[in-house]
Amino acid sequence: MIVGREKEIKKLNDLYNSDSAELVALYGRRRVGKTFLIDEVFEGRMSFRHSGLSPIDDLNTTDNKRKSKMKNQLDHFFRSLKLQGYKDKVKPKSWLEAFYMLEDLIIDKYDDKERVLIFIDEIQWLDTPRSNFMTGFEAFWNGWACHKKNIMVIVCGSSSSWILDHVINNHGGLYGRVTYEMKLYPFTLKECELFLDSRNICMSRYDMTQTYMMVGGIPYYLKYFEKELSLPQNIDNIFFSDDALLKDEYNRLFSSLFVNPEIMKTIVGAIGSKTRGLTRKELTTQTGISDSGELSKQLKALISGDFIIEYNSFGNSKRETFYKLIDPYCNFYLSFMYGNKNNKRKNWINIADSPKVTTWKGLAFENVCWNHIKQIKTALEIGGVSTEESLWSKKGDKDSEGTQIDLIIERKDNVVNMCESKFYSESFSVDKDYHLILEKRKKLLYEVIPKKASVHNILITTYGLTHNEYYGDFVRVVTLDDLFK
Repeated sequence: MIVGREKEIKKLNDLYNSDSAELVALYGRRRVGKTFLIDEVFEGRMSFRHSGLSPIDDLNTTDNKRKSKMKNQLDHFFRSLKLQGYKDKVKPKSWLEAFYMLEDLIIDKYDDKERVLIFIDEIQWLDTPRSNFMTGFEAFWNGWACHKKNIMVIVCGSSSSWILDHVINNHGGLYGRVTYEMKLYPFTLKECELFLDSRNICMSRYDMTQTYMMVGGIPYYLKYFEKELSLPQNIDNIFFSDDALLKDEYNRLFSSLFVNPEIMKTIVGAIGSKTRGLTRKELTTQTGISDSGELSKQLKALISGDFIIEYNSFGNSKRETFYKLIDPYCNFYLSFMYGNKNNKRKNWINIADSPKVTTWKGLAFENVCWNHIKQIKTALEIGGVSTEESLWSKKGDKDSEGTQIDLIIERKDNVVNMCESKFYSESFSVDKDYHLILEKRKKLLYEVIPKKASVHNILITTYGLTHNEYYGDFVRVVTLDDLFK
């Protein structure tokens, strides 16, 4: 059963039922459910399918074996052709030949009145060095498939940057040829709830939010949660047991997506070391990576893959771009698993209330909010208002104190929402000390925003706000129930 994805399902069916050739590019973070979506939507309607061989197994091979990557991919493609009806026994020596064979297979099996669906999964893995894969694919589409009104081709990839650079924004033979692009995003909190409910997993929204803090909205990770276990037991089982299911996922994730996984992990680790993220200058200083066009490509790849976001700093006359890690799984891994070379058993239930975990939950909840800006805006009844989101971290000096604001929403209607996020197991209560902190932050904010703008304090928390003498410090309160809408 597919959870959510209603818009994507409708669009895919509309494209399938169109009376023209379609080239669809589907992409999104690895493990987000792209292949599952296609399998479920087009069950019984697939004419030809193939998936590239993962490069992970090549990481420790010799240079001579690596030279056989193209041959292995071609052999695997030929195997798919044979399994799906191709009769010739001569293997292709190039991608041009391989796609000619695919054309022959379709011509032999189907007439022009039948809808023919061709699905090529993890297409970026087929594009091995010096293989001229794209030459073969471009010839297949431009020279044959696009002229057949009954042909629909779906190319799918977990390397979002590869799909964007080589297919969607291709400046060569595929320029302007993609008829529809579709990005599959991780689940929202509500979709996570629906997914867990579909598996008969009984969990409070409080625990579901903690689950999201650890694995995000990735269905592949969520499926490892077992209904008979508590949340701490599930965490131990998935991350910290001797045979933990996601123990090696971090390394495999980067190795499967990037040709330079170690550099990408270095970048992600550095960006994740600061809640506010890093500027490009801070990143190069901290990592020693040169500031170059290659770094721009690497940051772009991490953004398109939903690992990081970029935002403009708030409160400075000259705004700097910050890069912030928002992938929950990566944040959790770097906080509790990275550097644990022997994967020393942690037993989560015994540390769940420790100061380190409590601090981490507060920071992780900030990321939950960043990933649910749409829901927050809806709760504030500003869904149709143009906004820009940022975080403000002001260093103190001899003349003034420093401060940090978790989330700032600048609105086109002359309002600045100063958002405070608090992950509590009960309703949040504002005491005198926190009241004074809010007043100070609001005063500092008024110093840097346009005079025509006003500041509205917003609280984003789990179970609302306790009514006391300082209750009025917040104009609006956004709760977990709002985030789950």
